Amino acid sequence: MAGHSKFANIKHRKERQDAKKGKVFTKLGREIAVAVKAGGSDPEINSKLKDVIAKCKSNNMPNDTISRSIKKSAGELGNVNYEAIIYEGYGPQGVAIIVECLTDNKNRTAANVRHAFTKGGGNMGTTGCVSFMFDKKGEIIIEKDDSIDEDTLMMLALDAGAEDFAAEDEGYEVITAPEDFSAVNDAVLAANIQPISAEIKMLPQTMTAFSDDVSVSKMEKMLDLLEDDEDVQNVYHNWEQ
Repeated sequence: MAGHSKFANIKHRKERQDAKKGKVFTKLGREIAVAVKAGGSDPEINSKLKDVIAKCKSNNMPNDTISRSIKKSAGELGNVNYEAIIYEGYGPQGVAIIVECLTDNKNRTAANVRHAFTKGGGNMGTTGCVSFMFDKKGEIIIEKDDSIDEDTLMMLALDAGAEDFAAEDEGYEVITAPEDFSAVNDAVLAANIQPISAEIKMLPQTMTAFSDDVSVSKMEKMLDLLEDDEDVQNVYHNWEQ
């Protein structure tokens, strides 16, 4: 599989998240609440909840915190009124951006997202304006370790249903169809391998690189504003950092 190394980007993102774990866990708790409302509190029956739990664990959310969030959500379903909204648009030099939100106030969220795009020198677009440039896939990122044999890991992943396996200098990338993500992630965990990232996300088909510092600064400003917004769950883009 052709691609660019994303390990440095993931580590950088996790370092930033570690500094504000409370906010990250709040966002993950919101995803748990929506998943529980949609399909119940048993992850063996509710595949969406199981996928969210995998994402929580890859973000180092403690098991007892996950359990409390599930129980709280199951007991307060009548109070959960989050609406899923997706915004699309462009950053500097036409970089494609998708912003996934869960909100109880659409007007507030729309205004905040629009503000972030403007501050970053970009603009919001219409629904579908950039989503065709992404594919929804399960992505499991595993850091290289002397205890992990590349061939064994590749066969394990492919046998469990993975679509693709790529080895890079710093680790391994496993790509799955969304419906096969859980089975492949379970197989990886059963082999006592802990991914540094495991979630279903929108992967860009092509990447865009910047040649000037001004565009980099604007893009970083936009991403900071979006990621700091409590209503924003996920931000996907095709900027090659």
